[in-house]
Amino acid sequence: MASYTIEINETFDVPRSRVFALFADHKRFGQLLGAPVKRIKDSDQADPNGIGSVRKIGIGPIGLEETILSFEPDSLIEYTISSLSPIKNHFGRIRFDDTPDGLTQIRYTIRFDDIVPFTGKVVSTTLEQGIRRGIKRVPELA
Repeated sequence: MASYTIEINETFDVPRSRVFALFADHKRFGQLLGAPVKRIKDSDQADPNGIGSVRKIGIGPIGLEETILSFEPDSLIEYTISSLSPIKNHFGRIRFDDTPDGLTQIRYTIRFDDIVPFTGKVVSTTLEQGIRRGIKRVPELA
């Protein structure tokens, strides 16, 4: 079993609250990724997309469910895959910060292990390319 880490750091001239709102709202997050995303379980917190909420990414049985583990408004979202998946020990972390010159910085990290040898590299490459492509759309969507 091999472990993989994806690290994406981007900076935007968009207010942090608007960037966070884009990533925090499950449906809008799907627009960013270019994939259907639907909240299938609400959080019991004030924000229905917060801790404990579950989103499904994909269509029908070809989808993954992710559960939000940490949710700090305008600062942090952490999540894990909580359904059957071709990977295990998945952990996603998106950190939102202000830069000294007033821009918004995103630090997006995903860690996981593969289950079937050598599949992790394909998953890692595909996932990273999709996220990087989507993140370029932040200024137009936020």
